[in-house]
Amino acid sequence: MNYAYLFVFITSFITLFIMRKVAKKIGLVDKPNARKLHQGVVPLVGGISIYLSLLVGFLLFLPSSLNQELYLLCSAILIVLGALDDYYDVSFKIRLLVQAGISLAMILVGGHSLHHLGFLMGSETIALGEFVGGFITVIAVIGAINAFNMVDGIDGLLGGLASVTFTALGTVFFMSGNEYLGTICFLIVTALVPYILLNLGFPLGRRFKIFMGDAGSMFIGFSVVWMLIRGTQESSIEAFKPVTALWLIALPLMDMATIMIRRVRKGHSPFKPDREHLHHICQRMGLSPLMTLCVICLMASICAVVGLWADMSGVEESTMFISFLITFSIYFYVINHIWVISKKIKNISHSYLSLVRKHR
Repeated sequence: MNYAYLFVFITSFITLFIMRKVAKKIGLVDKPNARKLHQGVVPLVGGISIYLSLLVGFLLFLPSSLNQELYLLCSAILIVLGALDDYYDVSFKIRLLVQAGISLAMILVGGHSLHHLGFLMGSETIALGEFVGGFITVIAVIGAINAFNMVDGIDGLLGGLASVTFTALGTVFFMSGNEYLGTICFLIVTALVPYILLNLGFPLGRRFKIFMGDAGSMFIGFSVVWMLIRGTQESSIEAFKPVTALWLIALPLMDMATIMIRRVRKGHSPFKPDREHLHHICQRMGLSPLMTLCVICLMASICAVVGLWADMSGVEESTMFISFLITFSIYFYVINHIWVISKKIKNISHSYLSLVRKHR
C-alpha cells in the first residue's frame, strides 16, 4: 500500500503541472479584483488535479465497490459543477440544487444518511426517521460543502484545514480497524500535499502558483461529509460518535455559521461573499498570511485532537455536545466583538508597558 501513497503523490504533482497549462489555455484562471488581492492570473485547477490523481490511485490500488463508484461519480459531478462555476460564475441556486441532488444520490443509491445523532441529550439515542434523517443529511452535505468553500480565502488554508480533518479521520478509522476508509483519508492528504506546496509557492516560487477553485472546495467538503456519515452511521463501521464529527470540522463549521448569521442580521443574503471571515480578521489584526495560516490550522488541530481524545476516552456525548456549543458561543462572541476586544488588549498591554518603564 506504500506504493499507492507514492503513486498518488507523484501523480498529483504531475497532474497539477499539466492542468495549470490547460487552465491558462482555456481561461480557467482567477483574476485579481476587489476581494481577490493576489497578483496576476492563477490557474483554478487544484481540485481537478487532486481528484484525477485520486481517481487513478483508487482504481489501481483499492478494491472496487458500489460505494467507491458512487463516491467517485458524485465527486466528478461536483468537480464539473465547480469548474463551471469558476468559469461562468454559476448561480448559487443552481449550485444548491446540484448539491441537493448529490445528497439524494448518497441516500437513495448508497444508503448513506443520518439515522441517529447519538446520545446528545443523555441516556437515549436520538433516532431519526427516514424522512427527517434524509432531510438533515441533505442539509449536512450542503453545509459541509459550503463550509469548506468559504474558508478558501488565503494560500494554503483550504488544503491545511482539509489535511487536519482527513488526518484525524484516517487516524480514527485505522484505530477502529477500518483500514480501507483510513487509507482513503490518508491518500487524500497525500494528494493535497503537492497542491499545498505549489499554492504556497514552494519550492518553485510564485510563478507556479495554483488555486483550488470551487471544484476543489466542493470536492473536499463532500469527501469530508461522506467520511463523517460513513464513520458514524454504518453499524459495520461506527468508528466514532456523531458528536465527534462536529469537533473534526469545528473551525470551518463555526466560521460558516458565524458569517451566515452576521449576513442575515445585516439583511444580506447568507451566500453573499464578503471579507469578514476569520482569515480576513486575522490579517486585518496584523498577522501575515503565513502566520494566519498557522494560527487557524493550529486552532483546527486543537479542536480535532479534543474531539478524538474525548471520543476515545469515553466522555459522554452530551458533555461533548455542550462543550462544542460553549466553544461555538465563545467563538461567535469573540468574532463579533473582535475589534473591541483587540482594542482593550492593546490598551492593557500599553498600560502594562508604561508601568514597567516607570519602575525601571
